[in-house]
Amino acid sequence: MREAMAKQSKLVILLAVLAFVQGSRGHARTFTRCQLSRELLRYNFPRSLIPTWVCLIEHASGRTTDKVTNHNNAYTSYGLFQINNKEWCKKGRKGGHCSMKCEDLLNEDLADDVRCAKRIYDRVGFKAWPSSYAYCKEKSLPDLSRC
Repeated sequence: MREAMAKQSKLVILLAVLAFVQGSRGHARTFTRCQLSRELLRYNFPRSLIPTWVCLIEHASGRTTDKVTNHNNAYTSYGLFQINNKEWCKKGRKGGHCSMKCEDLLNEDLADDVRCAKRIYDRVGFKAWPSSYAYCKEKSLPDLSRC
C-alpha cells in the first residue's frame, strides 16, 4: 500500500514538473498556410506579397512561432520570421534596430514580430532573409487561392 502511494506521489510530482516546464515556455503556434495568409492580411501586409512571405516563413521557420536557429555560434534567429540578434533584437533585454527582446519573438502574439519584420523589410527588403528568399525566388510560390 505504501509503495503504491509513493509511486502515485512521484507521478503527481512528475506531472506537475512537466506542466510547469510546458507553461514556462510560453505559447507557441504552428500555422497552416491559410491561417498564416489570413494573419498576414490582418496585419496589413500587401496582398501581392503574401505568397512570398508565406514561402519565406515556411522555409525559415516551418510556420512555427517558437523556432530558434543558431548560426555557427555567430548569431541566433528567433520566431516565425527568424529575426536575428545580430542586428534586430537582443537576447535577454530590449535592443537592436527593433528595440525588443529576442525571446518576445517566440510566442503566438505576432504584433511585435510583425512590427519588426516590417521594419526589416522597409530597410533592406527580402535581402534580410537571403537563403529563404533565394529558395522562394526559384520555387513556385504557394497557391493561396483557396484560402
